[in-house]
Amino acid sequence: MTTLSAGIMLFLIMDPLGNIPIFLSLLKDVPPRRRRRVMVRELLIALGVLLVFLFGGQQFLHVMQLKPDSISVAGGIVLFLIGIRMVFPPADGSGIFGKPGQGEPFIVPMAIPGVAGPSAMAALLLLTNTQPGRTADWVLALLLAWLATAIILLSSTYLFRWLGESVLTALERVMGMLLIAMAVQMFMSGVASFLHSVP
Repeated sequence: MTTLSAGIMLFLIMDPLGNIPIFLSLLKDVPPRRRRRVMVRELLIALGVLLVFLFGGQQFLHVMQLKPDSISVAGGIVLFLIGIRMVFPPADGSGIFGKPGQGEPFIVPMAIPGVAGPSAMAALLLLTNTQPGRTADWVLALLLAWLATAIILLSSTYLFRWLGESVLTALERVMGMLLIAMAVQMFMSGVASFLHSVP
């Protein structure tokens, strides 16, 4: 996987366009002057969590004695389920990471699991485990995906007003379909790798 394709995959997983309506609803009770500050804080927390997971992922896999094939298959399944929820969202409108809470959000649910969700962590585990010598590439991919996500979410008010909910929903469906395709490829790669390793 190239750095660009890894960045695109992480960007699709973070799903900033799909999170815009949910983030706006989470911030509706926050004073307008504090909204941007709260969003920047949550985005930085999410980036910190993902970086810790990126650098500590190898040690975690070693302790848990997990093989690359199982991580690839599990990552494909998780991404597939996330993609399915993006294409076919729950009827209650709770979105990908549950129903919004009340008051000013702190870490949960905007930073975790809004931006730094289980699927993003699983993807980082997969990247660091399958090609551990390319940590710098994965850091760059993560930073690019996070930066694009941050720009979109910080512009969420204008995007929601300009594009409208229907266009954002359609874009989220397209991103979900792309994520499903990448998940299937990841799953097939894990199965193929396992079959080749069987004596």
